[in-house]
Amino acid sequence: MGLLRRLTFATGVLTGLGTGALGYLGTSTTIISPLQEDDPLWRSQSYAKYNPHRNPSVQDICVKRIPLSKIKPELLQREGDLAVEFCRGVWSGLGYRFQRAYLARKYHGPATASQLWTVDQLSRSTYEPGTQLTDHFEVVEKTPSEIVMRCGDSPRNAGPRDSDGLFVISAEIDRARGEAVLGLKSCFFTSGRKVEGSQGPAPAWIEVLHQWYARLWMETGSWRVTR
Repeated sequence: MGLLRRLTFATGVLTGLGTGALGYLGTSTTIISPLQEDDPLWRSQSYAKYNPHRNPSVQDICVKRIPLSKIKPELLQREGDLAVEFCRGVWSGLGYRFQRAYLARKYHGPATASQLWTVDQLSRSTYEPGTQLTDHFEVVEKTPSEIVMRCGDSPRNAGPRDSDGLFVISAEIDRARGEAVLGLKSCFFTSGRKVEGSQGPAPAWIEVLHQWYARLWMETGSWRVTR
């Protein structure tokens, strides 16, 4: 399921939200696009591996800051727990429900039986490298603050792809401001061939749609870590 098809599907989800809900998503989250030149993603092993041609990309990060007083205290006791729980919230949450159901109808079968599909599976996984979910995401890196996933096509297609990308789910503690900083970082590109020019693999309206969909995932995913 390529970027264009996946985000066109998201149109239906976002259209179903009222103006008030979209307004709240816009004020409670922040979108930064493009990513900064010194973003750690550009120096990561995953980016070097999956975008060997350094092709142009669609890139952004959705950020939400939450006071530590609103975070479940048990998630602040051990390093890494907040990021894993936020990741669980993104995939088992309401924002991903309709896309998950759509992918399950098309791709859940014997060939993908080892992947994560149900809400229970998605809400319990620790998302170790190699974990695959809904035939569209695969964990390729994990640190205490970040879980990096390859996306854009089925993880069964391990080689170069016309539709490829990295999706980074992160959670860090800003002690100075007393806040948890949640992030959903996206970088979509073509990895199967060298692409000339500077235009990423999607028109501007798709980029805007993707950013609103990321806001929705952020909000519903954050419910999992707040009290």
